[in-house]
Amino acid sequence: MKKLPVFTLGVEEEYQIIDPETRELRSHLSKIVDGAKVFLNEQVKPEMHQSVVEVGTNICKNVAEAKAEISTLRKKIVELAHDQKLIVGAAGTHPFSRWQDQPITDDPRYHHIVNEMQDAARSNLIFGMHCHVGIENREVGLQLMNQACYFLPHIFALSTNSPFWEGRNTGYKSFRTKVFDKFPRTGLPEYFDSVQSYDNYLDTLVKTKCIDNPKKIWWDLRLHPFYDTIEFRICDMALTVDETMCIVAIIQAVVAKLYKLTMQNLSFNIYRIALIRENKFRAARYGIEGNMIDFGLKEEVETRSLIMELLEFIEDVVDELGSREQINYVHTILKEGTGADKQLAVFSKDQDLIQVVDYITGEFTKGL
Repeated sequence: MKKLPVFTLGVEEEYQIIDPETRELRSHLSKIVDGAKVFLNEQVKPEMHQSVVEVGTNICKNVAEAKAEISTLRKKIVELAHDQKLIVGAAGTHPFSRWQDQPITDDPRYHHIVNEMQDAARSNLIFGMHCHVGIENREVGLQLMNQACYFLPHIFALSTNSPFWEGRNTGYKSFRTKVFDKFPRTGLPEYFDSVQSYDNYLDTLVKTKCIDNPKKIWWDLRLHPFYDTIEFRICDMALTVDETMCIVAIIQAVVAKLYKLTMQNLSFNIYRIALIRENKFRAARYGIEGNMIDFGLKEEVETRSLIMELLEFIEDVVDELGSREQINYVHTILKEGTGADKQLAVFSKDQDLIQVVDYITGEFTKGL
């Protein structure tokens, strides 16, 4: 059997900068980003809200490399925050901070977005993990994107980590996605039959001034307009590095497996986005605790058993990718619950959201 190509990885994480006294989100006045420039170049960036820091790895050859980089980035951000008497956490939303109290970063790009989107932008106080997987060309990338859509709810369910919003238990395992839905050009991607039709769509939006550049397509999965990657954007920010890397490893393995099938002239079934949307809703609402639809059987199946099926599907590429250890962490997530389950467990003890924030910040460097 022909060897798989190298499916390079790039991982982006968005962190919460928190006041250690009040446990509210707090602006770092770009000092963390400025401090990081000295030894991390462009790997640390501001985000639209001043209490958010985004980090990104370099291009990594495998999951182990990406894990080493994310671990270093988390440690450095904690050090830089500590110098400013601040602490750091990772979750899809902050349990109680209000977006109305959070200043916007002074940058023309963000002013433009706020001017266009108004309160939809100001209230977009959410934190995600994005994973780029390198592909050899955009035609193959588009085929893989169309096929990978089916697996997005399964991957998303494992990442759910935003049950609280502005001091309320929302009833969702991921409320982050509900907040982001207010933006245009979000959610599951459309099906495209060719790169030409995809590029025509982007060109039309740019020409008609809907967007000023193609990066303003914020779908859950997109063929990147500038890099040879497909970018998975559906996941909540994970509490720990182990959770992040488990999800990254699954994403990489799904792409590798679909590529392998494509090269054998086999194609994974492409299901209607309207159907996949039902599973995405269930993942946001129930995480790994509910049921999803098995479209082949046309019946409800426990989400946990569909995730086990997903592990069987990718089994024959995992060792070649060298990600067995990270993939196996799924069993820990299934046993201990997702970030949302853990946050809710802390909250159930005393109904105290301060304790939830302390839990989130305490988990940030776990295992490093």
